[in-house]
Amino acid sequence: MKKTFFAVGFLLTVMSFKVTQTERVIDQTSFTTGEHIEYRVHYGMVSAAEAIVDVDNKFQNANGRQCYKVNIVARTVGVTDWFTKVRDVWTSYIDSAMILPQQFYQKKQEGGYKNEQRIVFNHKANTAKQYDIDDDNEKKVFQVPDNVQDVVSGYYFLRTIDFSEMKAGETVPVNFFFEGEVYNMRLKYRGKETIKTKFGKINTFKITPQLPKNNFFQDEESVKMWVTDDANKIPVRVEVELKIGAIALDIRKFSGLRNEMKFF
Repeated sequence: MKKTFFAVGFLLTVMSFKVTQTERVIDQTSFTTGEHIEYRVHYGMVSAAEAIVDVDNKFQNANGRQCYKVNIVARTVGVTDWFTKVRDVWTSYIDSAMILPQQFYQKKQEGGYKNEQRIVFNHKANTAKQYDIDDDNEKKVFQVPDNVQDVVSGYYFLRTIDFSEMKAGETVPVNFFFEGEVYNMRLKYRGKETIKTKFGKINTFKITPQLPKNNFFQDEESVKMWVTDDANKIPVRVEVELKIGAIALDIRKFSGLRNEMKFF
């Protein structure tokens, strides 16, 4: 189940497009404070876990910048919870102007394993500093690329991209920072597709991240994502083939959206 939750975090962040500026402003109209989205994680018909994504009702301050505070709670449910209980929380302070992470918190509880850490990003110096939660002492300093995302902020940066301007087959470089590693990959746009959800049909953009070699995914194109073709640009479905089996994420609940979802 640990591999599954690595995949969930990975999936929610694979859309971190690299931009050459270090001080940028992204004027986005896809999300705002108070947004709430829930996903069901399942193997076929069997629910295995859930991921709950919340944007705080008010802007917060981090590193002297105005930020969205975003929490993602990932936890096992049902039979899966009997075998391997997972309670992971990821929190990101996302710069409201640049849509970049200023600070990131991770609290993992997976079976008997527990871990907490805090990452502070400096986008001018291209560093990510890791701190111990208990004493707040600096533990490690990592060099990161320009405008690198974390596993939460990438989900929101995805929603600032105008996929309608891309051609099918076009690829875009991607990079993000997770657990001391920088992941570089390419994102392939596959075109438009209408899919069914529990709320009805919806028009989407289909995306295939081309993944670096790793021990979790079946191959470099194991992940498929469907992002709404509307003002929200929300991932509503994700399919992934892991070496331990295939899983899927489907949107199951939402509220506080900035724009109306266009189901039919």
